[in-house]
Amino acid sequence: MKPGKQYKIETLAVHAGHSVDVGTGAVTEAIHLSTTFERDADGGYSRGFLYSRNHNPNRNGLEAALAALEGGAASAAFGSGLAAVTAIFQGLMPGDHVIAPVDIYHGTANVLKHLFAKWGITASFVDMTNLDGVRKARTPQTKIIWIETPSNPLLQCVDITAIAEIAHQHGARAIADNTFASPVLQQPLALGCDMVMHATTKYLGGRSDVLGGAVVSRLNDEHFAELRCAQLFGGAVPSPFDCWLVMRSLPTLPYRMQAHCANAQKVAEFLQQHAKVSVVHYPGLPDNPFHAIASRQMSGFGGMLSFEVKGGKDSAMALAAHVEIFTRATSLGGVESLIEHRASIEGPTSKTPQGLLRVSVGLENADDLIDDLISALTHCS
Repeated sequence: MKPGKQYKIETLAVHAGHSVDVGTGAVTEAIHLSTTFERDADGGYSRGFLYSRNHNPNRNGLEAALAALEGGAASAAFGSGLAAVTAIFQGLMPGDHVIAPVDIYHGTANVLKHLFAKWGITASFVDMTNLDGVRKARTPQTKIIWIETPSNPLLQCVDITAIAEIAHQHGARAIADNTFASPVLQQPLALGCDMVMHATTKYLGGRSDVLGGAVVSRLNDEHFAELRCAQLFGGAVPSPFDCWLVMRSLPTLPYRMQAHCANAQKVAEFLQQHAKVSVVHYPGLPDNPFHAIASRQMSGFGGMLSFEVKGGKDSAMALAAHVEIFTRATSLGGVESLIEHRASIEGPTSKTPQGLLRVSVGLENADDLIDDLISALTHCS
């Protein structure tokens, strides 16, 4: 690709971070398993590689690809999504403050509540759909406003541009978890965020066979340098094979997301009209309270939805026990459709409604998925 030229995301997904091997002409990259690299005669490393924790050809390619897809200046890849989250917060100092959404991935909440609280970092969990509430939560010590949109598991959508402006007015940074949307459907950096985080395990990996995380920064600045130090000194880097697996999946990401969105829309519309379903959480539904915001800042509504069945936990568990195409499992973003009782996953302190089931809609035929739900819903009280 020509440097400086603007390419569409489908082209970037295929070519960014990829290169033909100079020595062999191989179109697909090799997996570079070596942990160490030869020094030059003068002691230098003119080929750019010293030790695999510092840099690795596969990881460098993945980081370049993700920066291109999100429109950022730099990217750092990690061994898991939570490793990426942790590395971001490791740039804070004791006494610093974070604002995060009430409806948030429970793993991120646990990192703030149980890991960094011990380091004197405080967090306020607020309803980010209420911008006045976000403003009131600010303190002079607020350094990060964490955005998750659509949120997990209620699929709430928040105004990224407005929250980024609130952060920047007081010298804080806006950082978005873009895992549910992927860079295909949403571009938080273009909407004002300073960093964007992904669990590459999910849609970017796309096959439920690789664990990983990444952070893309709008600027290659001192905050990204802190993140790179956390990656290097903390050592939570992905393996070369894991990086290769994600890179293998990126070329199909734009087209996979189209299919996920189309299937989720059909499933959501079916569930909304079913007598045993009390509410469907999916921003693609016209009467959803977040439809307008999602329409404005997303190019599609995503493959994730959740719904609440009448009868509470017992009905939800009965439904999940009788699906045949859906798999009862956590995680999301793979080709297969998954369903889970989210409150059980989150544990005894979960605030998620007991009748809620979270669904990752896969790439099966939507009519088959709907038929599966029709059958399973007969077991609800």
